[in-house]
Amino acid sequence: MKINCRKNVGIMVGGIVLLSIIFMMPPLSDRAIAGSYNGRDLAFAILANQSTLISSTYTDTDNLGHRQGIVLSSFGTMSPTNGSTFALLSTGIAGTPIVTTGATSPGDERGSWFAAGKYGTPRDEATLTMTLRVPPFMHYLYYDVQFLSVEYPEYIGSPYNDKFTVTVDSPSQGITTYMIDVNSGNFVLNSSYIAGTGFDIFARNQNPSGPSWVDRTPRPGADGGATALVTHGGQFHPVSPDEQITVKFDIIDTGDNQFDSAAFIDNLVFSGYPKPSITAKKSVQDLNGEPVECGDTLKYTIYIKNDNIASQSNNPGNEFEDIIPVNATYVPGSATIEHGDGTIEYSGGKIIWNGNIPGRYTVLLTFEVTVDQGLKNGTIISNQGTVYWDQNQDGINEVTNLTDDISALLPGDHDPTNVKVIVFEPPSQVTEDFSDDNDGERATQSYCGRDWFETSQGATESVFEVAPGRIGAPGYKYLTDNSFKTKIRSSSGPLYWNYTLSELDSDIKWWEVWFTCGNASESADIYLDFKNTNGNDIAKIKFDYVHAGTNLPMDWVLALYYWSPITGWTRLNSDYSGGYLFNSWYKLKIEKNGLNYVNYSLYRNHKGLVDFKVDEKLSAPFSNFARVRWSSTKNPVVCPMFFWDEHTVGLVN
Repeated sequence: MKINCRKNVGIMVGGIVLLSIIFMMPPLSDRAIAGSYNGRDLAFAILANQSTLISSTYTDTDNLGHRQGIVLSSFGTMSPTNGSTFALLSTGIAGTPIVTTGATSPGDERGSWFAAGKYGTPRDEATLTMTLRVPPFMHYLYYDVQFLSVEYPEYIGSPYNDKFTVTVDSPSQGITTYMIDVNSGNFVLNSSYIAGTGFDIFARNQNPSGPSWVDRTPRPGADGGATALVTHGGQFHPVSPDEQITVKFDIIDTGDNQFDSAAFIDNLVFSGYPKPSITAKKSVQDLNGEPVECGDTLKYTIYIKNDNIASQSNNPGNEFEDIIPVNATYVPGSATIEHGDGTIEYSGGKIIWNGNIPGRYTVLLTFEVTVDQGLKNGTIISNQGTVYWDQNQDGINEVTNLTDDISALLPGDHDPTNVKVIVFEPPSQVTEDFSDDNDGERATQSYCGRDWFETSQGATESVFEVAPGRIGAPGYKYLTDNSFKTKIRSSSGPLYWNYTLSELDSDIKWWEVWFTCGNASESADIYLDFKNTNGNDIAKIKFDYVHAGTNLPMDWVLALYYWSPITGWTRLNSDYSGGYLFNSWYKLKIEKNGLNYVNYSLYRNHKGLVDFKVDEKLSAPFSNFARVRWSSTKNPVVCPMFFWDEHTVGLVN
């Protein structure tokens, strides 16, 4: 999560300001320097007011130069939340991208250790300790932190669980602590969203018995993660004015000395009062079921959360407003306070809530809208609400937050501010190119969430499945990354390509498929019977290997036929000698021609149309298309293999 906030520096009028700057600003040589790792620079890097520092120490278990802590100005997705620098503590080498080649030196994904042995002691540990003077009138200490670890996700719930702990020792308020680890931390960012931090690593092979070797190539199998940035208001420690306190930031390996973690630290600041910290999120539910269509009712749920102990008061002006989105209409009486107090109403085209939010409390609001009729397909209904709140407790709501930061959404997250309306428009054609199907499995295809195609499973003595990669005869066109592979014997029984064109509010107009094939060493055949919902034949195709070649042993060559109600099996010829289908890519197209005829077309890659015939239709009408039945009358020992690709059905509505 990249933060681009700047430190607010109060400007006072008069000579006192100049004197204050002269006496309170550390000398230039005392400012934090990026790349440094000594205790003073680490402290200066994170303090909003460096004049509060009395002393600081830094220790770690690296016996070659204290490389477990570093001052940085940026690192991957991390950047300062105050000033120009931040501190990073690590159980490995801080500020160095984690090596992913299987190495085991400190800082690598598999770690090793700085001291002792793999499971020995002391564990890898880095500690920054500061003695601070609390300024007058200050009662609370805040800071920004983020925890990153390659122990996520394998070691959730295990004793191998690096820990980052903040301890504040106040003479008047006692000792308070804040701890993050893989078990208790809010790990919401995986490797994909922390690029450049060294924790953006991915498993090269999924190993259920333990951790996998990793690399930096993005893929499923994220092997590291991070919490969200915990900012002011999320964590605090009570202190008293003018006292001397001790603040300790500590990160340590637990269970072993491998699999490193790191902690981002910045913007340590004192405050005279506890601060509210208000966030707001929104979700939306289609009460009629997905997808969202015209006339559906959408229910919005808003969560307004106060992360701190200080209450947000019901101040002048509204605490929450949400304009009813364009292309939707408010459902009268639906605005409700599900959790919390105050008042909610619909007025002036928007939802308005007023009330207070106690510390550590969440207000939950809901309202409903109906999607307007007559919208175009793909219309976006966009909706964000606004929370108004008082950050400094002066009785004025001077801060505004939108419900959800769209840029922070993770893949797979539903964008609560945008809902796409699906007005189903039947397509003119649909295609199955097998590119999104799994290798070695049956194929399925959908359009706008409507399933229109699936194949049956293969059977004994047959191959009927999706084939991986770009497969085809050498030197000829490969179509898409996957294809569909068939080897059909009579012993396997019939296999099917099944169609549900009614899901598309359509019927068949034409059918086509690309395929590649070659010679065989013995007699073989494949029958494709096109059937309607009543099981009657619309069309029939035969691929027949005949003994007419000259190159032993592959001297069985392929001939292609369709069934004519007048002439019986009728040949479709290629442009090769004898009209046979030698090694190449071909396209077969069957198309309705008026009420009584069917067009049969054969194309060859790079050659175009090589044969075309018009014939009378079979007894069943060219409609209500339901399936293609695949079968064979022969049981060859060496069964010829076909690859099918770019299968398209033309539709009529």
